[in-house]
Amino acid sequence: MNSIFQFGEHHDSYAIKVINEREARAGAGILLFCAMVAFMQAWLTGNFNPTKIVVIGFFIDFFIRVIINPRFSPSLILGRFAVNNQTPEYVGAAQKRLAWGLGLGLASLMMVMLVIYDVRGPVNIIVCLVCLILLFFETAFGICLGCKLYNLIYKDSAQLCPGGVCEIKQKESIQTIGKSQIVALILFVALFTLSLQITHFDAHNNTTNPIANHTNGNTNGVSSSMDLAEQERCKVPAFAKAIGHEKHWKEHNGCK
Repeated sequence: MNSIFQFGEHHDSYAIKVINEREARAGAGILLFCAMVAFMQAWLTGNFNPTKIVVIGFFIDFFIRVIINPRFSPSLILGRFAVNNQTPEYVGAAQKRLAWGLGLGLASLMMVMLVIYDVRGPVNIIVCLVCLILLFFETAFGICLGCKLYNLIYKDSAQLCPGGVCEIKQKESIQTIGKSQIVALILFVALFTLSLQITHFDAHNNTTNPIANHTNGNTNGVSSSMDLAEQERCKVPAFAKAIGHEKHWKEHNGCK
């Protein structure tokens, strides 16, 4: 029974229970992909059905992780399969439990709001964004924000933190950021911003060009049924109006 209901695994080299950080990051990447697909569906089209499916999956996955055993978590099983040829990176299980407990809390909130009561609006978007940020930081940077919360609460007892951040150490030269790198980053942001402005200017000219829009202005050959269908398609969802996202929604869906 103890081998089923437990959190973390024993390792001969460590006095505390551990989790494989590589496996955890892979699992976070799998969840991030699913969450991004569902989030974009809700954000751009107002279709919350994929989000409901993902929320149910998230809740089950985190419930298994926190309450039963991470070994049986579907996303972590897939993550273990993906990185089974890589050398494990052992981290303390205690801080991971707090981090994943936070994930379970967010998934529970979404289960109640979206799946049970079908509440749609800014709160859903905010909760989804928090989940995406947590997953992104873990899978992209190896930074467990929930673990950092554990370090703030139990600073003296945190052991085997991801990336060895619990141990005081001097940074090596390959970890430092020089002035030339900062200048390169600033130049990239400036050029990228400029390119966005140029692209937006070209798109605006195309939409205001009378020749390009000649067929749009000719309404003689358009049937009233097509007009009604277009009006129905471009009807802004209530959730987009609630968050002041009406204009942005119309632009993404090609509506005027």
